[in-house]
Amino acid sequence: MFVSYKWLQEYVDLDGISAQELAEKITRSGIEVEGVEAPAESITNVVIGHVLQKEQHPNADKLSVCQVDVGEEEPIQIVCGAPNVAAGQKVPVARVGAVLPGNFKIKKSKLRGEASNGMICSLQELGIEAKVVAKEYATGIFVFPSDVVPGTNALEVLGLDDAILELGLTPNRSDCLSMLGVAYEVAAILGKEVKLPEVAVSGSEEVATDYISIKVEAKEQNPLYIAKVIKDVKIGPSPLWLQSILMKSGIRPHNNVVDVTNYILLEYGQPLHSFDYDRLGSKEIVVRMAHEGEKLVTLDEAERTLTPEHLVITNGQEPIALAGVMGGANSEVVDETTTVLLEAAYFAGGPVRKASKDFGLRSEASARFEKGVDPNRVRAAGDRAAEMIAELAGGTVLDGYAEVDEIAVEPAVVSITLGKINKVLGTELQVSDVEDILSRLQFEVKTEGEEFVITVPTRRGDITIPEDIIEEVARLYGYDNLPKTLPVGESKPGLLTDYQLKRRIVRRYLEGSGLMQNVTYSLTSEEKAAMYALDKRESIRLAMPMSEERSTLRMSLLPGLLDVVKYNVARQMDSVAVYETGDVFLKTSSDELPEEKEHLAGAVTGLWNANLWQGEKKPVDFFVVKGILEGLFRQLGVSERIEWKQAVREDMHPGRTADILLDGELLGFAGQVHPKVEKKEDLKATYVFELSLDALLNAETKEIQYTAIPRFPSITRDIALVVDKDVVAGEMSAIIKEAGGKLLKEVHLFDLYEGERMEEGKKSLAFSLKYFDPEKTLTDEEVTKAHGKVLFAVEEKGATLRG
Repeated sequence: MFVSYKWLQEYVDLDGISAQELAEKITRSGIEVEGVEAPAESITNVVIGHVLQKEQHPNADKLSVCQVDVGEEEPIQIVCGAPNVAAGQKVPVARVGAVLPGNFKIKKSKLRGEASNGMICSLQELGIEAKVVAKEYATGIFVFPSDVVPGTNALEVLGLDDAILELGLTPNRSDCLSMLGVAYEVAAILGKEVKLPEVAVSGSEEVATDYISIKVEAKEQNPLYIAKVIKDVKIGPSPLWLQSILMKSGIRPHNNVVDVTNYILLEYGQPLHSFDYDRLGSKEIVVRMAHEGEKLVTLDEAERTLTPEHLVITNGQEPIALAGVMGGANSEVVDETTTVLLEAAYFAGGPVRKASKDFGLRSEASARFEKGVDPNRVRAAGDRAAEMIAELAGGTVLDGYAEVDEIAVEPAVVSITLGKINKVLGTELQVSDVEDILSRLQFEVKTEGEEFVITVPTRRGDITIPEDIIEEVARLYGYDNLPKTLPVGESKPGLLTDYQLKRRIVRRYLEGSGLMQNVTYSLTSEEKAAMYALDKRESIRLAMPMSEERSTLRMSLLPGLLDVVKYNVARQMDSVAVYETGDVFLKTSSDELPEEKEHLAGAVTGLWNANLWQGEKKPVDFFVVKGILEGLFRQLGVSERIEWKQAVREDMHPGRTADILLDGELLGFAGQVHPKVEKKEDLKATYVFELSLDALLNAETKEIQYTAIPRFPSITRDIALVVDKDVVAGEMSAIIKEAGGKLLKEVHLFDLYEGERMEEGKKSLAFSLKYFDPEKTLTDEEVTKAHGKVLFAVEEKGATLRG
């Protein structure tokens, strides 16, 4: 809602308070003022000029050379390119030295050889948005009425020497969608009275009911409909003051009749509509629900197909307006209109909202009807509009109304005690304090001891319960004045659970390792839902999916991450490393909610390292992913309990995939995506992993125990074992560790050989073994004894020392 500071002064004595100060007070009372704009602040030296003479520019077809009286001793010459400039006009002129919006400065210049000492301005050049400029001036300069005086300040005449407050209203404060509503609010804040407009419509010998009759079939949706008739009107432009008010409020001026209805909408918050009486086609108005397939061409010249859920105004035969939203083109007030039928009605918000949403017609009228208008202002708004049309368009208002009035509106009555107000607010207010606040709000209040019985005006439809009264008291008493207290009692600082703490460790570690976190959709296609699932179960399909691509709950995170990799690779991001922690959904039974388990997954492709200045490029392979996970397991303290086993999984490379076991139970897997999947998704070699994060983070771990740095030297022995090709190096490493006893501290595989000198079906595995004792220096005899046990154990398993 845009509120003109100067217009507001007509209803409330602002007592010299500035617009900025007023905005601060309104904001502190509960309605946010989103901004205060002063249009004239960025404009200087713009006056009214009188075009005395206009001649064609000798060197340009689209330019005119004008002699303009700007209130100085001699006229000034201005070269103008506007198509509508003409001799005799009164126009806004930016003189030399003027500053226009955007810090545009006017200087003396020559245009095609002719001197120009200023600029004749359009309203857009004075900072007014094009969408609110009257159509006749939308593509040219603005022309003042002929009674203005050259040399006077053009900004004052245009009403731009004003401040516009933009109110950010919440849906419950629809009362402030009008100047009178804002006036009541400001008067309550400042402790002032509201000056209401005086309405005195002069009648005539003719009565409205002789010209029109009203019938309402949809009385629930339209309990009140009032029509007034104004004869002998002359359609023309509105006075400049009225056009200025509408433009500052974001509404484009049209003509004196339509502009009056928009003015009353802003003033009273009551939408009105004017029909051309002679174009109605009948002498009756029938309000009903539309028929299926019925057509209406609205004012925006679009044909609308109606349904029985839409409320329409008809002439008894065909629709002439979409109730509360927009009028029809077949009854629009035009330049030839002489008799106006003025509608003032109360429409329920539901049908208006339905029509507005169905047709995408969000209008100032529909916004007010949807939120609720004051039923007790409908008649006053109609009378005020009729009076103004008679005044500005020279018409005669026929006596009385044609109406249907079956509205039953009773003001809300709310009771509350002083004790409850003070208890909720923590204040020590007296009865007189509360009475003062309620009287400033112009609520009728009866006090019985410490109980208040409050009759709420119908303009404040948002107040229905005692808590609403407490809010009103609080905001006008001042939120800053409410007492501040600290909580009493024991309090404990919030802490992360062990699970949450470990999850943070996982994320930080992976991000430190070069992977970027992603969040993908929990919904996927039925085809992808079961891919890479650790726990194969029946998929869970939505009853009403938005699309087949998002129809089924995922059982693995990897399909979503592969989509991320595919998206990035398609955009020339050749090296991608991503991970995700999120829930997968596993079906339990048809009548129960799915089981949710948190998983960790990652996908890596491209180069892992690229030190181009050294000519070194390290592409991603299985061991990069394995190294990342081994580092993670060390961070979580479970590395000693992890076992890697070669595995064959669907959609994974058969020779580059491993299951990961924790304490002998499946934790997850890692490996390369199957080449057929890579080809289908247009990916290069991509390595992935997925783990059950629930199982990993809930695994019990021992407390960290620190050991002293060894003071004694270690002894290293290397052995090369010849084994069958199907023997797994991890199994041999486990045998060596077990046989080595307490002196053997580290075992590393450092070589694999399957060359020409190796007999068929055999391979060589070379291990490095490190022995040491933290308490003493080992002797050769002690190491030889322990090493001998290792050799004996591996030979028992069929391995032989390579010669």
